[in-house]
Amino acid sequence: MTRLIADIGGTNARFALAEPGGVPADERHFLVRDHAEPADAVEAYLGGRKVEEAVIAVATPVESDAVRFTNSPWAFSIEGLRTRLGLRRLHVINDFVAQALAMPHLAAAEREPLGGEAPVAQRAVGVLGPGTGLGVSALIPDSVGWTALPTEGGHVSFAPGSERERDLLAVLGERFGHVSNERLLSGQGLLNIAQGLAAVDGGRCPAATPEEVTDAARAGTCAACTEATALFSALLGSAAGDLALMLGARGGVYVAGGVCLRLGSLFDRTAFRRRFEAKGRMRAYLTPIPAWLVLRGDTGLLGAAHFRASR
Repeated sequence: MTRLIADIGGTNARFALAEPGGVPADERHFLVRDHAEPADAVEAYLGGRKVEEAVIAVATPVESDAVRFTNSPWAFSIEGLRTRLGLRRLHVINDFVAQALAMPHLAAAEREPLGGEAPVAQRAVGVLGPGTGLGVSALIPDSVGWTALPTEGGHVSFAPGSERERDLLAVLGERFGHVSNERLLSGQGLLNIAQGLAAVDGGRCPAATPEEVTDAARAGTCAACTEATALFSALLGSAAGDLALMLGARGGVYVAGGVCLRLGSLFDRTAFRRRFEAKGRMRAYLTPIPAWLVLRGDTGLLGAAHFRASR
């Protein structure tokens, strides 16, 4: 049975069709801001085509029938959406559950090694990724494959690792109150870092968007932007190492999400790995744990296609 699959974040809504466990096909992207609600975007994608089952991954907790996005104005009722679309079955899952479910199905060319050794079979796998927000999940081996855990791990408190980072935390704390990892490790987070570093130094960062930060870093026209991309890489490594420790993720850690791919060569792999392992007495535990940068852009859709509806 062909199912509609979707990966809806704070900025983009991605849709495709796939057989359960199959390859996404007829993929199309929509901007969230162009549609009043998810049903409008789904109907625009389907264009009158009928499906009986859908798996929709959303960038927000899914704890009840009412779904409200963390980083966009969209909200909907699961049952209301199922009825409006005429679906027999609708499964709504966290977006990083979908991301995690895709990891075992990546080809070698679709992931870039970020240090470590071979993964240990039948051990937990960590998945995190900076995009509009910071998604976090885990794969736990079960009797027939993997179970992906829904979490809100991107909202754990940011832990600075140097005086410079403590100064940055103080500046961002005045702005946000609670400073989570997502406040730094996301698209908006990259801008927050650049603006925060400039403020620490008593200046002002000219960048107004994450894209302007990366453009200025590439051109070498803004010292705060250049430092921000390097610090972003290091802090992401620190968060990935924390995740590996919390999960005992001897199966490895995957870094997904669009921000690192857009950074390209500005993503400092060396700084990432150095901070991944820099956990004091636990360095020897972390050193062999492999990490990978996910190079494939449709992993949310791939994971939705592999979601086991019988769970």
